[in-house]
Amino acid sequence: MSREDRLQIIEEISNRRNSEVICYFTGDRKNISTRIAPDAVKVIYQHLRQINPDNKIDLFIYTRGGDVLTPWRLVNLIREYCDYFSVLVPFRAYSAGTLICLGANEIVMGKMGELGPIDPTVANAFNPQNPNNPEAKIPISVEDVSAYLDLAQERFKVQSEDNLINALSYLVDQVHPLALGNVRRNYLLIRSTAKKLLSLHSLVENEAVVQNIIDYLTEKLYAHNYMIPRKEAADIKLPVKYPDPELEDLLWRLYENYEEELELKKPFQPLDYLDHANNEFQVCGGYIESKPALDKFIFTGQVQQDEMMNEPEVNITEQKWVPAIK
Repeated sequence: MSREDRLQIIEEISNRRNSEVICYFTGDRKNISTRIAPDAVKVIYQHLRQINPDNKIDLFIYTRGGDVLTPWRLVNLIREYCDYFSVLVPFRAYSAGTLICLGANEIVMGKMGELGPIDPTVANAFNPQNPNNPEAKIPISVEDVSAYLDLAQERFKVQSEDNLINALSYLVDQVHPLALGNVRRNYLLIRSTAKKLLSLHSLVENEAVVQNIIDYLTEKLYAHNYMIPRKEAADIKLPVKYPDPELEDLLWRLYENYEEELELKKPFQPLDYLDHANNEFQVCGGYIESKPALDKFIFTGQVQQDEMMNEPEVNITEQKWVPAIK
């Protein structure tokens, strides 16, 4: 399929919903994936300037997640250009993608639509060292730390002050105190961000609903890879809307177009894209697209091959959004 095919689908969605549509698709291809990140904000700004929307914007999104600070900035940017903001979710909108959804007046979810928990994992210089890779640090799940303390108190009935101090001391012996401090900061950050995003629309009028949504998405699902279907999202009072059959078909066709373009079903093999003249490859890992503009997230890398190597050495030399239409 081509951009012309996608534009036809985008135009049909736009006409059906009386909106302007921007697509933000971060690919999850094996060996070469993209994530929600701050560098997309400026790119989407350029699209918004060219669209010059009237009062309604739809963000068609597919993502496994990414930077948890980006959704607040991105949602506020989009709301500078519209009175009514919706997110279209044909399939996955996990983690940071779910945070973006929290800032929308409505979340249009197809039958395959999925949201996810917003409990982040954090990593800094004080995280434990990965024993299998001394140069890497082990990410810490914010909710895992809370679960450890809950386990001590609720399951093993550790109640006395001395025993609680011992449990905390054991944790500190395993994890640097500054890493735990970072966990606490992110615990507060994710809840604060979720509340601010929800406050951008009518849910703020009911504090109990807002708090239940935040608690549910952060600590009540017990697994970061939990998949929340649309009925469950609606049950916790998120502003979920079901598309009619025609719109659902359009959303899924657009998803499949991107899936095919990015070859998501096929693991990335750099040798398949190699320019042997300079041992360099380029591959696309994501799209930001609207009717007037198209940007692609391009990975550039080099492959070094040696007869002594079992596998070629692959180095990513550059990764960035590149305008595909001048």
